[in-house]
Amino acid sequence: MERQINPMSDEEFEVIDHLYFVTSYEDLKDLSNMGNAELLEVLISLITKGWVKCFSGPDNEIRIAEVDLQMNYYKYEYLATKQGLLAHNMR
Repeated sequence: MERQINPMSDEEFEVIDHLYFVTSYEDLKDLSNMGNAELLEVLISLITKGWVKCFSGPDNEIRIAEVDLQMNYYKYEYLATKQGLLAHNMR
């Protein structure tokens, strides 16, 4: 059986484009020119797909079970995963 690949939206592509290095929420918001609601929606999608991970500092990755985007999205830093970069580069 062939594995289904989730398509990457234009907004997801734009966000991952800025996540080759650990990036704060505020920097990501400025770079993407998205509002809080739109950016949060895209980040939730990317994290759910396993294409982005969260950090509470440059070297402190947060386990997905402990991520609380609804309350703390603006406190986190973000980085594309290997799978996210591959999906980004194959688009």
